[in-house]
Amino acid sequence: MVKSISEVGVEDLVHAGLTIEEAKRFDQVLKETILSVRGSESDPRELWRELVARRLLKPWHPHTLHQLVYYSVYANWDASNNGPPLYWFPSLWYAKQRNLGRIMEMYGPKLLGTSYKDPITSFNLFHKFSVEHPEVYWPILLKELSVSFIEPPKCILDTSDNSKHGGTWLPGSVLNIAECCLLPREHPKKEDNSLAIVWRDEGFDDYEVNRLTVKELRQQVMMVANAVAATFSKGDAIAIDMQMTVNAVIIYLAIIVAGCIVVSIADSFAPKEIAVRLRVSKAKGIFTQDFISRGGRKFPLYSRVIEAATCKVIVLPVIGDDIGVQLREQDQSWKDFLSSGSRHPSIGRSNYYIPVYQSIDSVTNILFSSGTTGEPKAIPWTQLSPIRTGADGWAFSDNKVGDICCWPTNLGWVMGPSMIYGCFLTGATLALYHGSPLGRGFGKFVQDAGVTILGTVPSLVKTWKSTNCMKGLDWTKIRSFSTTGEASNVDDDLWLSSKAYYQPIIECCGGTELASTYITGSHLQPQAFGAFSTASMTLGFVILNEHGVPYPDDVACVGEVGLFPHSMGATDRLLNADHEEVYFKGMPIYKGKQRLRRHGDILKRTVGGYIIVEGRADDTMNLGGIKTSSIEIERVCDRADECISETAAVSVAPANGGPEQLVIFVVLKKGYNTNAETLKIKLSKAIQRNLNPLFKVSLVSIVPEFPRTASNKILRRVLRDQMKHELSVKSRL
Repeated sequence: MVKSISEVGVEDLVHAGLTIEEAKRFDQVLKETILSVRGSESDPRELWRELVARRLLKPWHPHTLHQLVYYSVYANWDASNNGPPLYWFPSLWYAKQRNLGRIMEMYGPKLLGTSYKDPITSFNLFHKFSVEHPEVYWPILLKELSVSFIEPPKCILDTSDNSKHGGTWLPGSVLNIAECCLLPREHPKKEDNSLAIVWRDEGFDDYEVNRLTVKELRQQVMMVANAVAATFSKGDAIAIDMQMTVNAVIIYLAIIVAGCIVVSIADSFAPKEIAVRLRVSKAKGIFTQDFISRGGRKFPLYSRVIEAATCKVIVLPVIGDDIGVQLREQDQSWKDFLSSGSRHPSIGRSNYYIPVYQSIDSVTNILFSSGTTGEPKAIPWTQLSPIRTGADGWAFSDNKVGDICCWPTNLGWVMGPSMIYGCFLTGATLALYHGSPLGRGFGKFVQDAGVTILGTVPSLVKTWKSTNCMKGLDWTKIRSFSTTGEASNVDDDLWLSSKAYYQPIIECCGGTELASTYITGSHLQPQAFGAFSTASMTLGFVILNEHGVPYPDDVACVGEVGLFPHSMGATDRLLNADHEEVYFKGMPIYKGKQRLRRHGDILKRTVGGYIIVEGRADDTMNLGGIKTSSIEIERVCDRADECISETAAVSVAPANGGPEQLVIFVVLKKGYNTNAETLKIKLSKAIQRNLNPLFKVSLVSIVPEFPRTASNKILRRVLRDQMKHELSVKSRL
């Protein structure tokens, strides 16, 4: 049992890692703070808020101390009646300084009239207005993002074509969205000599951080665009299979500047996966590296690519100027590729390549789903998609001029392009680490580069925390974190937020096909660990019961999400699947007007309106007639015993029929040992105590690691199939 905060004493603080003298001083301030906050026993949120404001807990304090204080403050918290415990609260002054808060102050009184109060009080009203009046919201955002049209749009949204569920956005407009990323901006001001990119190569941790200005980035992109134009034709699909380096970013923008299409391929893929993506996209060429450099080791990449690619391959050296592999006859080194551009007539006397301007619905990027259930879906991004993802970076990550944003990712996944547009369209600086983000080298880069916004995935945070590799580093310049990709762990997020005096972690959940989040955290609302506080701007959703009927918006509930279809940047086509069937077929019509868009997530809306993702619709299970989700069970199991690193829950129907059986797969922490039967008892008790007394764990399987997609999501389907096979074999013996 966790003690309440008023019961915590010096002995507990020493046990949590403080010296006797430190514990006495800490205890004195803690007791004074408890006394100063009226009603702290009845509303622990106010006490936690005050403790954070006083910075009693330091980033260098042991995590055990942070755990002791946080869990003790909320020891008697009833989440079922009060919603999730909150850890971060925006002040009114802070809210007005945020991008979204600033335009709410500018436009709120005019748009909402006397209903408008301030960015915190009126946030929900303003969000609702953005959903109902996108034609008012988006012109404001286009100006904020400095999107420059050669031909302006005829309108914001045309809904006259009933065959298009999502409508037609910015019809008639012409631009080059990559060029918009490369130009100086006036409001807020970003000049040619402002920083565009900062980076460091792994292994050079004690060297200065490298810097590239806006002007230098533009010059390099135009040089590469000229070589692209000399080698390929307008509209060609050209793949990138590289680490997300400075050169990869330059190549990405150059392909789009030249009027071609980027095909995104993750550098972790095997030849078979590369081949599928090249075939589906009909790629005419591919940029890659001779090797991948990560964790102090080199891994072959070019050899993997040529096993899959019959098209032209352009090869960059991972180290130095010369490539370290023998090329095929049709392939080309980076150095030779660049020299081919100098002979192309489009470069002109000004040494400036003139971008190819195209209609707003022209494809700029082909991305792919994880492909966990067959061939990956080929998802085309038009020029609308970058605007949408840039708007998310502006509104919810609060990217702005002067920020340095880092999110270790890859151009093969949606967060790679999202980071490019989220930085360059908002005027922020992109921070890149050329190497593995798992170790101290990455953390030191975050410190030395002065990163202000750090993006993560939960498994990455879990590794940092478990290895303690970031000890002694200063991350206090970080003003907010972001996270996406999988369900967050509350204790891991507690560790992460504490490294920057409990700055907010903005949870993001969306999809490649949406080019954005659909639920997120917000700098204008109090935040809870592992929870989302709002839908994205201009985007609405409902939670459906098992009959497909929406729950009322203010009711706590659990069900599958249905998205409102009018979402700028969301796909209206797939290259290798039926878009209508995938996203709309069988979905209910909302209020007799719009057919909802399928997304496949199971959401839990709590008291107070916070959202928790309970997993995918195909990860739900029926235990004793009660529907629940894998993630809901895993959240309980992960904290059931200190030996557990992570868990995966699946349900398996017995070979001879009967009710579904709950199976828990467990990965143990390094250095720990236990047996499956002992864990089965502990996990059953934890689930019955915290979820449902009728739930029973039928089997526990201890495994060294979980099968995952290339984007690090657990493949529960594979675990389920493995267990079905094992049980089938046992039943025959």
